[in-house]
Amino acid sequence: MIDVRIAMLGSGFVADFYMQGLANVNGQKVVLNYSRTLKRAREFGARWGIEESTTDLEVALLRKADLYIIALPNEEHLPVSLLLSQARRNQVCTKPLARNRAEARQMFQAARRSRKLHGYAETEVFSPCVVKARRMIEQGGIGRVLWVRSRESHSGPHSPHFWDIEKTGGGALNDLACHCIEAARYFFGKQDRVVEVMAWGANLVHRKKTKGEDNALLVLKFSSGGIGHCELSWTTRGGLDLRNEIHGSQGSIFTDVTRGTPITAFTTSAAGYIVEKADIDFGWTRPLPEEAFAYGYQAEMRHFVECVAGGKTPRETYADGYAVSSILDAGYESMRRKKWVRVKY
Repeated sequence: MIDVRIAMLGSGFVADFYMQGLANVNGQKVVLNYSRTLKRAREFGARWGIEESTTDLEVALLRKADLYIIALPNEEHLPVSLLLSQARRNQVCTKPLARNRAEARQMFQAARRSRKLHGYAETEVFSPCVVKARRMIEQGGIGRVLWVRSRESHSGPHSPHFWDIEKTGGGALNDLACHCIEAARYFFGKQDRVVEVMAWGANLVHRKKTKGEDNALLVLKFSSGGIGHCELSWTTRGGLDLRNEIHGSQGSIFTDVTRGTPITAFTTSAAGYIVEKADIDFGWTRPLPEEAFAYGYQAEMRHFVECVAGGKTPRETYADGYAVSSILDAGYESMRRKKWVRVKY
């Protein structure tokens, strides 16, 4: 018996990762795929064994699925989410929630008024190693959290639209810092608010591709006095680099899912898919098995399915996505003004 029927809105990179995560989640079935082009919708449906594909969002809404997952480009998040809220549908949206604070606020308020489930699909805080680190913090293993340093970097976006900051809302800071910000909020505890930020960003390499920053630094000042340090780059070669350091008054914790993999290989010929954003597939490589599990896609999809089935509120909601967008907006203001900026929630 299928408990939760899912409509996957999108057929690109992140939608594929969501499907990989859902493959190991019981009690659900993806019954519909929506895409903006029929060819992609049909290809996605055939690849994942989805019975129905459509390019008509109204048709998707009439399907009355139990959960709609927004895996669409950033510029589509607001209009699609507002339609879902108007139709009173349970919804989950990929990161970042929106292109800016104003759009995120509209999404959050509309979803809240609908009185239906809304989940923020931030994989970082569902990654098994990050969840384990948080549990160690809760047990008092490192004392009071003082400093969190996170790095998210790769050689650049995989799809052309990601380079267009009008469509996405920003460059590397907008694309990658959402992970690092939510990791820091998770490690410090959400009751410890980010109150002030300082940011730097510049286009060092990809000047012909984007008007946005391809490298950025973001410093978060928490109400407790603690510091979050975020490093973001679209110019790092060798595949996705995803790390966290949590330093406390009595110890430290380190996570690294992409460089500390259980496999190291040297091949003289192409060896196939290695890891997200890998630039080569031969020579010395660090293949990452079960990426959807390691990054947190499987855990977050299981969590949202269980919340729908059990009528529970997710631990990541649009309130969190709105908080992250508010922090990102302050970061861009700091980048322009070259000074510390208070976060407006």
